[in-house]
Amino acid sequence: MKKKINNNFKFNKQNILKAKSIIAKYPKKFQISATIPLLHLVQVQLDGWISKSSIEYISKFLKIPLIRVYEVAGFYHMFNLKKVGNNCIHVCTTTSCWLRGSNLILKEFEKNLKIKVGETTNDNLVTLKEIECLGACINAPVVKINNDFCENLKLKDVKNLINKLTSRKKVLINKNA
Repeated sequence: MKKKINNNFKFNKQNILKAKSIIAKYPKKFQISATIPLLHLVQVQLDGWISKSSIEYISKFLKIPLIRVYEVAGFYHMFNLKKVGNNCIHVCTTTSCWLRGSNLILKEFEKNLKIKVGETTNDNLVTLKEIECLGACINAPVVKINNDFCENLKLKDVKNLINKLTSRKKVLINKNA
C-alpha cells in the first residue's frame, strides 16, 4: 500500500521560479543535487523551518525517494525540522569552542533568555540550540545567530547580543569581539 503524500506545502510563485532555475543548473541524472538549495528555499518561505509536507513536496518536485530528502534535512544543522523563533542562536560546543568557554556562554544564554537548549522564548523571539562545529575554530568560541557568525565571543557579549535581539535591532557581527 502506497503512502499518500500530504501536499499542504507549495512553493510560492517567486520560489517556484527560483526552484526551476536551481534545478536547471544540474544535469537530468543529478537533479538530486538540488536538494540542499531547495530545502534552503523552503526554510526561507516557512520563516526558518522545514515542515514534513515541505519535505514531501521536495521529494515529489525532484522525483526522488522521500527518504533521500529526509536524510539531507536531518543531517545538516542549518535545517530546522521544528518551528523556531524569529532568531535562532546556535552555540558551538565542540572542543575548540568548549576550551574557550562556549559551555559558559551557552549557560549565560539559558540564564538570560530563561530557556534551555532546544527551547524557544514565550514571545517566539529566540530559539537556543547547541551545535557541533561551525568551522571557525581559529576564532573560538563561535555562535551563529540566524545566518551570521559571532566569533571570539566573550561571556560579557551575551547580554549585549540578547538586548539587541529582544529590542529587535540588527545584531552587528564583530568578528573580533
